[in-house]
Amino acid sequence: MDILAVQFLNSIFYASILFLIAAGLSLIYGVMRIVNLAHGAFYALGAYVTAWTIGHAVASVHFSILFLLLPVGAVAVAAVGALIEPLLLRPLYGRPEEYLLLVTFGLLLILEDAMHFLFGGMPLTAGAIMDSLGSFPVLGLRYPVYNVLVIAIGAVAAALLWAFVYRTRFGVMLRATSQDRRMASALGLDVRRVYVQAFALGCFIAGLGGAIVVPSQAAVLGMGIDALILAFVVVVIGGLGSLEGALIGALLVSFVRTAGIQFFPEIELAVLYLIAAAVLLVRPTGMFGKA
Repeated sequence: MDILAVQFLNSIFYASILFLIAAGLSLIYGVMRIVNLAHGAFYALGAYVTAWTIGHAVASVHFSILFLLLPVGAVAVAAVGALIEPLLLRPLYGRPEEYLLLVTFGLLLILEDAMHFLFGGMPLTAGAIMDSLGSFPVLGLRYPVYNVLVIAIGAVAAALLWAFVYRTRFGVMLRATSQDRRMASALGLDVRRVYVQAFALGCFIAGLGGAIVVPSQAAVLGMGIDALILAFVVVVIGGLGSLEGALIGALLVSFVRTAGIQFFPEIELAVLYLIAAAVLLVRPTGMFGKA
């Protein structure tokens, strides 16, 4: 029972991270119809920036200040996204979607090399935050307090994102632009501004996922590609462009992956792909996606 309790908490913890990555991917696609292959690199960049910032600040500031530095990576990624959208993506909106796929894939490779150049090839960590919080007993085992904090952050982020999209004026503009770009523009919406804000928001959410995971997991080269693959499995299951689908897909993938690592590690990834294939056979748009 103690192992099952810890595995349950681990599943919720990992689902919180996966949801943030997949939600940013779905938001960008839902508004802009861009399958952003560079999304995993934004997640990794958020992890690297936060780990680098906290690593340099840990010796000179009180540990409580370190918690305020966690969102630094997410803010930096949002700023990068706000530059990339008008400079690289906007000129290609009238072209076939293959152009955007190639550009975002190239951007993934460029960002991977840029992180290698800026931060070096060694892993970076912000483990001081996790160590400062300690652990608490779960039946007969100990569990990190920081992981529970990440679960809370994921739940709050999901609620705030839903409220932002469905209960604010800007959320109405996002949904109007996603449904009919030309009509939204004809009604007076600045579609270009909506696009850059939506892309920056999607990047911020992905960067936040990297920022909050780095105290428990080191930032390493290649982590963005691994996250991107799992995020695509999540959105395939839940439905690309759906926040509800991102949440349900993240929970399903996380529970299956955690159980797979514990009980059948040899076929853990194969099971995830089989689930995705089964969902596509029944619902080609995913559980909550729309044609």
